[in-house]
This record gives sequence, structure tokens and C-alpha cells, in this order.
Amino acid sequence: MKAKSDLLAAKRQEAPTRLKQGKRRPTARLPAAERRAQILEKAFEFFSENGLTAQTRGLAEACGVSQRLLYSAFPNKAALINAVYDANIAGPFKAIWFVHLRDRSKPLEQRLREFYQEYYDTILTRKWLRLFLYASLAEVEMAPTYIAAIIRTLLETVVHEAAGDAHLVMPADRALIQELGWTLHGNVSHLAIRRHIYHDATTLEVDRVIALHVAAFLAGIRSILGTGEGTAPPKAKAAG
Repeated sequence: MKAKSDLLAAKRQEAPTRLKQGKRRPTARLPAAERRAQILEKAFEFFSENGLTAQTRGLAEACGVSQRLLYSAFPNKAALINAVYDANIAGPFKAIWFVHLRDRSKPLEQRLREFYQEYYDTILTRKWLRLFLYASLAEVEMAPTYIAAIIRTLLETVVHEAAGDAHLVMPADRALIQELGWTLHGNVSHLAIRRHIYHDATTLEVDRVIALHVAAFLAGIRSILGTGEGTAPPKAKAAG
């Protein structure tokens, strides 16, 4: 199997002859704002396939522009990656989802199933997952930022609604609350990884699997919080 760098080099060698004849590429003729949007869209696809360590020269060629023109839209690679995060990682998350999750006019199980079905379809796509995982491996702050800015609030919202629905007391330990939330969110996220990255060939429909995870989560919350575990703050260690 060829390394990513070899594949990118091969693609450069296969550039259309019309480009070598001095003809301007389509993206280069676009207005600045439209060109920036097109580069950003292509960057999402490019980095999700090749990783965040891929050179911007390959991205420029994939966009049909020169590196100079690429950097006229984004001053440097870090700025481009930040823009990709804003547009394609955090951007698709809908603030209205929090409103729907807290809407107690609907049964909680229905709310959770509807949210995670939409989250799976909207956020956990193949390109999103690949970029997110590449960013984690490259130790770029994309994943920690997303978790800190969005997911922690989501986890606490889910657990708060589950505790309220079961008429149970929320844990005092915030770390415990988040770990409880991960038991559902992590399972749905890994379901997407199995389907899109591992190409798991299971025949069960996604909606059915999500429903199973939601049911298991709610049963677990009732079992854990029903015993009173985690309702008291953690004890401080004795000195000495």
C-alpha cells in the first residue's frame, strides 16, 4: 500500500495538461468570498482523507489554485485548520438540539432517540469522523476543543434529564456526571466509527441500535443513581 505522501505525489503528476498550458483554474476566477468557501469545503474533504499533516501544496492543487492564492484566502495552515473546525466540526452542531433535549412535553426516551438519530446522521459522517480522528492523532486541539465547548454540556444535559425523569438526585461530582453521559454518547459515537471507519457489516439498522443504547443508558442511570451512589461530593484525602 502506498503512503499518503506517495499518493499525493502521484496525483500531482496526473494533473490535467490544460493546467500546464497556462489556462487559469476555475476556482481562481471566483470572487474572493466564494473562492474562500470553496477552498474551505475542499479542505474538509482533503484533510479528512489525507490527515492534517498533509502539505497545503496538495490541497492547493486539489482546489485548482496556486499556493499563493490559497494563502491569500487563509494566512497560514493553522488559520485554515481553525476555519475547517468552525465550519465542519463544530459548525454542524445545532443549538436547538439542547432545547429539544430539555423539552419535557415529550417522553425522555423519545427525545434521546430522536436526538441521537439526528446527531448520527448530521455529525457522525465518514468525513467528520476521519478528520476528528486524524486531528486527535496529530495532537491538534480540535478534539479537546470540541469536547470542552459542546460535548461536556451535552453530557450534563443528558444526565440531568435522565435523573429528573427518574425523580433521582443528580450526582454532586461533575466528573461522574460526564462519565455517566459518556456511557450513551460514547456508544453512539463508536457505532458510527464501526460503521464508517471499520466498515462493520452488521445487519441491524442504525436507528434500532441507537434505541438499544438509549434503553440501556436509562436503565443504567436508574440503577446507579437509585442506589444513591455519586450523590455526595467526593471525600477529601486525609492529610499525611
